[in-house]
Amino acid sequence: MKISYECGACFLRQAREAMDLATDDEDLKIEITNDIFNFLSSTFKKGTNSNKTGSYMHNLIKEKTNCKDPYRNEKKLGNEIAIKYLPIAQNILKENDTLENRVKIAIVGNILDFGAFELSEDIEKLIKTSLKKDLAVKDIESFENSLKKHDKVLYMVDNTGEIVFDKLLLSKIKEYGLAITIAVKSEPILNDACMEDAVAAGLDEFGEIVEIGAGTVGYVDSEISDEFREIFNQHEFIISKGMGNYEGLTEIDLSKKDIYFLLCAKCNTIAKDIGVNLQDMLLFKK
Repeated sequence: MKISYECGACFLRQAREAMDLATDDEDLKIEITNDIFNFLSSTFKKGTNSNKTGSYMHNLIKEKTNCKDPYRNEKKLGNEIAIKYLPIAQNILKENDTLENRVKIAIVGNILDFGAFELSEDIEKLIKTSLKKDLAVKDIESFENSLKKHDKVLYMVDNTGEIVFDKLLLSKIKEYGLAITIAVKSEPILNDACMEDAVAAGLDEFGEIVEIGAGTVGYVDSEISDEFREIFNQHEFIISKGMGNYEGLTEIDLSKKDIYFLLCAKCNTIAKDIGVNLQDMLLFKK
């Protein structure tokens, strides 16, 4: 996906957050901020790829601060909090366990900032409210037909914390008899899930976990490894979580793929690109 004017402020907000997590050196932060200003001044224009821009910026911060994983503590905390509150979602499913509700809970995971929650009633209220909210785009019948038609699926995860809630959908997918391959980042970027995070959350219980061969914001096709490209090409059925994967995957030819996007439209640029309202919950086939 290409940038909009609103992405500029978002890039700078993310850069500040990453720098604050990576270093306390104020002089270094000024130096890096200047580097980012120079980078954006030459690249921030109509037609610029959003994921490539964000990836360059975050990798610059990691290199300059010598901090490989600025979000390491936040990722660990996100998984721990999500695991703590997973029984809330499981209890809700006991009352109404449908494929659609499992999809909604996976999308709720995409909404939550687990590091910001301290009280269980906050998460419980959000889950219950979201389950009552209809999906703005709901290709659930087509999704279930794909679960019945295929014998394997590539599940591309997004953030830590969120991946714990993905487990409820992954367990449902297993009931359809599909072999599941779960794709994670190879190197840390933002709070995206890497191999260590996915194993800690217990995703290896549901299928083979593979790395995409890159540490990029979302999916950047030019950066993935040959090994992952082969895995990607071998899978006709793909489930993509989150906005970053949507931004990157929609840049490539998906005409031969049976691909579904599960996300919450958390920014105006994404909402406008899809044609929905801000904060809409979506399950749609591309």
